[in-house]
Amino acid sequence: MKISIAGYSVHGLLSEGKIDIFGYLESCRFRYGLDTADIWNGLLPSLEPSFIRSVRHGLEERELTLVNYHADGCHVWEDDAAVRAKNREQAFEHLKVAAALGAKTVRIDTGGKLERMTPEQLTVISDQFREYCEFGQEHGFSVGPETHWGISLIADNMEDIAKTVAHPAYGILLHIGHWEQGDPDEGDRRLAPYAIHTHVDAKITHSCLAEKIQLLLDAGYTGCWGVEHHSKKNEYAEIAVQLAMVRRVLARLLWEKQSAASVVHQGNPLLTAEQERRA
Repeated sequence: MKISIAGYSVHGLLSEGKIDIFGYLESCRFRYGLDTADIWNGLLPSLEPSFIRSVRHGLEERELTLVNYHADGCHVWEDDAAVRAKNREQAFEHLKVAAALGAKTVRIDTGGKLERMTPEQLTVISDQFREYCEFGQEHGFSVGPETHWGISLIADNMEDIAKTVAHPAYGILLHIGHWEQGDPDEGDRRLAPYAIHTHVDAKITHSCLAEKIQLLLDAGYTGCWGVEHHSKKNEYAEIAVQLAMVRRVLARLLWEKQSAASVVHQGNPLLTAEQERRA
């Protein structure tokens, strides 16, 4: 059962000066009992190598795996080519940080407006992500955008990018149910095969959590379930509630799967080993 807490979940505490990156790591390990970290770059006051080494030490000291590093401020598409070039340079800085921290997945946004992509946008965005993926593959992680603003809020756009990039180190951070055009369930269903990480927000947690988790499991998702909270209020407690609910639903679905497999096995004593494994 792989669960994490997205670093953005504590942005309220951060803005009040009540937490920093090391407090976040301490909370993941000892307040919430996790062995994962899910770092938002807003928690990093510096990208200097010496500071990043101290964060890496903080991860190792607490025996935490960095399942995702999500970087704001370096999205791919801007109408101004000079801004795109600047963002590309910044993106590579974050990719180097992700490598230094031992990240398993990295999120860099598409950028753009909430509209269907132009052919130029598709080419630029796909070429850029392919370049990021080549770097990621060399350093042991996957790279892709999150379905949470701009171009990425339209499932057609995200599917077109994934098919055009067509790189083994490409994947998306699926912010579950967060689509601005079309049926959210259909958007999740179409993009689930490309998901390498997820963000589960409070709206999903309190409305349709089991259905959404089952949808991704049916699509073969094996990544981490990233709990994300947005309100900036009472964050420690609200995160704890969401985390408990995700744990509860995952445990129940796992129990139901195991129970169903046990019934199939008991009713068919002559199952082959391969049939038993599939059951």
